[in-house]
Amino acid sequence: MTSPSEPNKRTAGYQRVKTAIGYSFAGFRYAIQYETAIREELLALAVLVPISALLPVTNMEHLVLVLSMMLVVLVEFVNSAIESTVDRISTDRHPLSGRAKDLASGAVFIAVLMSGLCWVVIAGPVVFRWV
Repeated sequence: MTSPSEPNKRTAGYQRVKTAIGYSFAGFRYAIQYETAIREELLALAVLVPISALLPVTNMEHLVLVLSMMLVVLVEFVNSAIESTVDRISTDRHPLSGRAKDLASGAVFIAVLMSGLCWVVIAGPVVFRWV
């Protein structure tokens, strides 16, 4: 452990937060530039958030609709990170590499199902009444 008078090689306080935010924005920029699935899910989010705001439902239901869509984007980020890590280790086909990628893809699928279920249960009756 370093004493307070010794310079710390690791950033602390405000600078650490600033650095962490910079890394987060770099990841976000990379995802938008190179990850098609994330771009598509962000587009869906941009379309469906205003639609949610127009629905005559409770604030909690709006929150569930928006957070369920954000969960899909979050899990897609993790899926992309897992795929990048596996590809970094080796581009050779290996059953464990395939398993890791398939499991991450399965997590995205579950998140999409969860979000879809939220939209069907919350927005479905409203849309059905309008039609």
